[in-house]
Amino acid sequence: MKKPVVLGLVSYTVFPARVGGQQCVEGFYRALAQQATVILAVAKKNETDSVPQARVLNFLFDHWRGPLNLFFLFRLIKLIRRNQVDIIITEHSYFGWLGWLLQLSTGKPFVIRSHNIEALRFRDIQRWWWRLYAWYEGWIHRKARCSYFITAEDRDYAITHWSLSPDRCALLRYGTLETHPPAYQRSQYRSHLLKIYGLAPHTRLFLFNGSLNYSPNTDALRVIVHELVPGLRKQGVLFRIFIAGSDLSPAWEQVLKEQPEIIVLGWVDDLIPYLRGIDCTINPVTLGGGIKTKLVEALCQHQRVITTASGARGVLDTNTGSMLTIIPDYQWHQFAYAMQQLDIYTQPQTPAAFLEASNWTNIVQKAHVSLSAL
Repeated sequence: MKKPVVLGLVSYTVFPARVGGQQCVEGFYRALAQQATVILAVAKKNETDSVPQARVLNFLFDHWRGPLNLFFLFRLIKLIRRNQVDIIITEHSYFGWLGWLLQLSTGKPFVIRSHNIEALRFRDIQRWWWRLYAWYEGWIHRKARCSYFITAEDRDYAITHWSLSPDRCALLRYGTLETHPPAYQRSQYRSHLLKIYGLAPHTRLFLFNGSLNYSPNTDALRVIVHELVPGLRKQGVLFRIFIAGSDLSPAWEQVLKEQPEIIVLGWVDDLIPYLRGIDCTINPVTLGGGIKTKLVEALCQHQRVITTASGARGVLDTNTGSMLTIIPDYQWHQFAYAMQQLDIYTQPQTPAAFLEASNWTNIVQKAHVSLSAL
C-alpha cells in the first residue's frame, strides 16, 4: 500500500524544538514520518535536520510577515504536484489561509492542526484585535477538510462556536516519543539534587517550567511569589521551588532571586534529572488554552503534578490515577496546602493507560487512519 504524501506548513521557528509547543510539532512529524512521506515547508530560521525521515524546506516567511508567503503560492503548488502530495497540514490556524488557497489550486484537502483556541489565547494576553482573529479562526476552520484539536475542550468549543461538523473534527493529543519511560530510583536523582544545592533531606522539591516570557507563565510566577511561597512559609514547610525555562526577564529574575526558597535554573538543556529528582511539578496557571505540555512530560516521567483546573485541560479525560491533583482556580491556600501535604517518601507510578495514550506512535496511528480517509 502506497504511503500517503503529506505536506506540512509551519509558520514559525520550531526546529530545533526546545519548548512544549515546538516539541509538539517535532514529535508529531517524527512519528508521522514512520507512516507517511513527509515534506515540511517551514519558516526560514528553522534547521532542516531535526526530523531525519522528513524533507524539510525552510523558505517561508514567519509570524507577521506571513502574508508575504502569497509570493510562494506557485512554488508550493509546483511542490505539491511534483511530489504528488495527498494532504496539506497547517500547524495552527495562522497559515490556514495558505492551506485553503493550495486546496483550491490543487484539489488536495487541507487540514488544520490546532494547538489551542488562538483567539481565546490572544484575549487572555490582552491583544486588542482578538475578536477579529476569532472571526478568522472560525472561518478558516470551516474551510478545512478536517480539524485536529489537542484537547476535547477545544474540539467541543469549535463545534459549538464555529458550527463545525463533529465528523470533521478529531482529537490529536500531545505526546512523547518514549514508548515506555525507563524505570528509575527517584531517591538517587533526589539525593543528587539535595547534594548539589546543599539542602536537608526532608526538603520538599518542586518544579515549575515553561517559556517564561509567555504571559500565562509570568502570571504563574506572580502566584508562586505572592501566594504559594508565603503560604508554605506560614505552614513552616522546608521547601525549594526550581524555576526552569527560557526568556526570563531581568526584572523577574531579580524578583525570584530575592526569594530564598526559589532556585532559578534558567534554560535547562536536559530537564530529566529534575523531573525525576523533584517531589512534584506544580502548574499554577489559569490563563491560556490548549494543553499544558509540561503536565504530560512530567506524568510520562512518573512525576506527580499539582495543577489548577484550568491547567489540567486536556489531561482530565485520561487515566492519571493518583498522579494528578487538581485544585480549583485561584484557590491558592488550597494549592499551597496540597504542596505541604504531599508524601515525599513514596514513588507512585503513572498508569500504563496514560503512557500508551500519550505516546506519539499511538497518537499518529489514529491520525493516519483519518487522514487516509480524506
